[in-house]
Amino acid sequence: MSEENQHTKEHVEKPVKSGMAARIRRYLLTGIVVTAPITITVYLTYVFLTFIDKNVEKIIPNAIINQYFGGGAIPGIGLIAALVFFIVIGWLATNFLGRFIIRIYEYVLDRMPVIRNIYGAIKQIFETIAASQSSAFREAVMLEYPRKGVYSIGFVTGTTEGEVQDATKAETINVFVPTTPNPTSGYLLFVPKKELIYLKMTVEEAVKLVVSAGIITPPTPEQKAALNKKP
Repeated sequence: MSEENQHTKEHVEKPVKSGMAARIRRYLLTGIVVTAPITITVYLTYVFLTFIDKNVEKIIPNAIINQYFGGGAIPGIGLIAALVFFIVIGWLATNFLGRFIIRIYEYVLDRMPVIRNIYGAIKQIFETIAASQSSAFREAVMLEYPRKGVYSIGFVTGTTEGEVQDATKAETINVFVPTTPNPTSGYLLFVPKKELIYLKMTVEEAVKLVVSAGIITPPTPEQKAALNKKP
């Protein structure tokens, strides 16, 4: 085989091998992204409910357990206890005493070097989820920001009123433009309604798009319709 033919063969085989490695690496990362969230969710849910089950049963008198459950485990007691616990905590957090207690433990946690970072990250994630489930974020929109020709995802929080609206000529909308990957921080913009592009994706889908830095792209309405038609 001539030197020229050998060089050509190596030139052809190298991109093929490189392309195969890139595809395998992409498949691996995709598999991790797809399976990790559900696996972690199922595992943490199992650990949490098991922990609640074991500890709640300890405070129930043995006579009640033997009478109604024959000395066996009480099915679903962990889930019921967790629901009651969260409802009580939510009720406490809405009154003065509860808010006072929350401020105290947040003050303490904020002064613990490592714990404050973990607590802050977890709190931001759940605040984002809660905001996307509430009526605070009404619709997902796209707007040219921070300059013309560059688009950002934003969330409509209401119609501009008062002095801000009086100072503008066009009908203006309040839009919150979140940052990535922490969507609890961002910018409040007062944007003319005609400059907004209203998206068909849900607020939850838009939040996932922002948090994932564009990795998780929600399906289009046509793709959703096609999936719903499948048996």
